[in-house]
Amino acid sequence: MKGFQIVFAVIMLAVTSLSQAVEVTPVTPPGAQAQSAKAAPINLNTADAAQLEQLKGVGPKTAESIIQWRDANGPFTSVDQLLAVKGIGEKTLAGMQDQLTVQ
Repeated sequence: MKGFQIVFAVIMLAVTSLSQAVEVTPVTPPGAQAQSAKAAPINLNTADAAQLEQLKGVGPKTAESIIQWRDANGPFTSVDQLLAVKGIGEKTLAGMQDQLTVQ
């Protein structure tokens, strides 16, 4: 009978340890939050200055230049047209091209 009690105690211990909840915190890779913020591309034809300034390499002056170019020339038909905007060169465009769209 004593052996039965020991086996029963071991089984109960195993069951209670399995039923205890363990909290798991997911690991977020560095830059993952930044990537989620980049998920929605900025539309060059509808973006305001504040939205444009979120782009790498675009400050207040360049954002205003983009808007002025759009007002003077009509909507952008491709992201590459940004090369016609004063202050945007090939390096700057390459750094932000994946964050932009034209609709």
